Amino acid sequence: MFLIGNFLESVAVVLDSVIEIYIWIIIIRSLLTWVNPDPNNPIVTFLASITDPVMFRVRFYLDKYTGFGGGFGGIDISPIIVILLLIFAQNFVVKSIYGIALRLQ
Repeated sequence: MFLIGNFLESVAVVLDSVIEIYIWIIIIRSLLTWVNPDPNNPIVTFLASITDPVMFRVRFYLDKYTGFGGGFGGIDISPIIVILLLIFAQNFVVKSIYGIALRLQ
């Protein structure tokens, strides 16, 4: 059973790191919108390609259920909502996996 426990602990650590990196990528992408960077820049293209699908989905649901289209007064709140959901996933899912792993060791 300790092998399964070690495996789950490793999954929890990797998942925690991936979520943390994705949070920082969303923050960087949000900050880049303030300076209006060149859209053909490979870094900007990469950041947009990995964050826009999630942001568009959140904006769609905000528009559908609230009618605000992802923003209040011209401020896009979809990054805030995505970051809050990721923090929830970090605290609930990752800690749950880690707790199960500790019980199996």
